[in-house]
Amino acid sequence: DRLGRDVFSRVLWGARDIIVLPLITSALAIFFGACIGLLTGYYGGWLDDVVSRVMDALLAIPALVLAMVMLGTIGPSQLGIAVVIVVLYTPIVARVVRSATLNIRAYGFLEAAKLRGESMFYILFREILPGVLPSLAVEGALRFSYAIFLTASLGFLGLGVQPPSPDWGRMVNEARDSFSQTPWALWAPAGAIALLIIGVNLLSDGLRRIFRYEGQLG
Repeated sequence: DRLGRDVFSRVLWGARDIIVLPLITSALAIFFGACIGLLTGYYGGWLDDVVSRVMDALLAIPALVLAMVMLGTIGPSQLGIAVVIVVLYTPIVARVVRSATLNIRAYGFLEAAKLRGESMFYILFREILPGVLPSLAVEGALRFSYAIFLTASLGFLGLGVQPPSPDWGRMVNEARDSFSQTPWALWAPAGAIALLIIGVNLLSDGLRRIFRYEGQLG
């Protein structure tokens, strides 16, 4: 690039944060969202109403705006980005799991489990969760792709992973002014972001097709 740094090496090194950080935080959001969705969908009543209103309030705020406000308070760091992704995507996963749980709640095998005296933990995670897993897997892949894009967007705005660690979003921002002299410095990180997100979206679509095919066979 214009400072003499090897762009390819920086893209490879920056892949650690752009892949590992969204992957871990998406997994946490999926875990918390699944637990909340299972509880609210199974119990319903006032618990469902209160939690759903809180989730709706969080979802009403644009994701990037809420992320910028939170990082402005916490400070730009890997921990700050992790907190932002978990807070943003847990309500979305919870709504998907809640909807799937509501469809399963009326099935007879849940009543049979209650009559056997099974615990709440057993009913939620052994009876309901297997039926929710197809929707949860597809949603998890989508959240992962959105987390990658959000991390890159925050890096472009200077709120992502801080130097000296290379960040793909910040690399794109830094290469804008010298695009006419070193266009590869912009196209390399931008192309890496696009390919990674497209690959994860194709994975999500493949999971959706697999579960749909298995459902037809069942």
